[in-house]
Amino acid sequence: MPRNKDESHEKIIAAAYDEFLEYGFMDASMRRIANNCGMSASGLYKHFPSKEDMFAALVDPTINGLMELYGDVESDYSKELKTTKKDDLWVNQKETIRAISYIYDHINEFKLIICKSQGTKYENFIHDMAIKEEEVTLRYMKELKKKGIPVKRINKKEFHLLVSSSVDAIFQVVLHDFTKKEAMHYAKTLDEFYLPAWKQFFGI
Repeated sequence: MPRNKDESHEKIIAAAYDEFLEYGFMDASMRRIANNCGMSASGLYKHFPSKEDMFAALVDPTINGLMELYGDVESDYSKELKTTKKDDLWVNQKETIRAISYIYDHINEFKLIICKSQGTKYENFIHDMAIKEEEVTLRYMKELKKKGIPVKRINKKEFHLLVSSSVDAIFQVVLHDFTKKEAMHYAKTLDEFYLPAWKQFFGI
């Protein structure tokens, strides 16, 4: 890509972050972004076919990274089953701390996703993450059973509500504009709060 196009693209990305963070997706203006980049609206559309494409370009890499983190955590739990005694399961992964640390490494993107995405496919992001968390947790419970570790039968509706509340609790740090220091302390508090409750819920 020619250098001048690279520079234009970088200016667009910076202006798009500012625009979406200030106005949200619904009220963001492609024309205003173009003006802030010193280009015409038609020039802007050569880089991004639509406002939706522009928003996606800002947040998709961060979401993909979060999915990779979920995969790493799930893999670590599976490895743990091979070497860890029952009483020590589900203790050392620190998944909430890892998740919130990742969020704060990409805080502007998560502000867009959590606070500014109404009108996009990301507006139900927290719900979508709760569904993924349910799937991951149920796979883990199956692995426990295969290892001969008894797991309580659970009420699926209650499980859904509990998972939804725990996932929502993680992203509250974004909604409440915590500093990273505050958020990391809160992450430890969440682990201390939820870990015994989940172990009790599943009987492990």
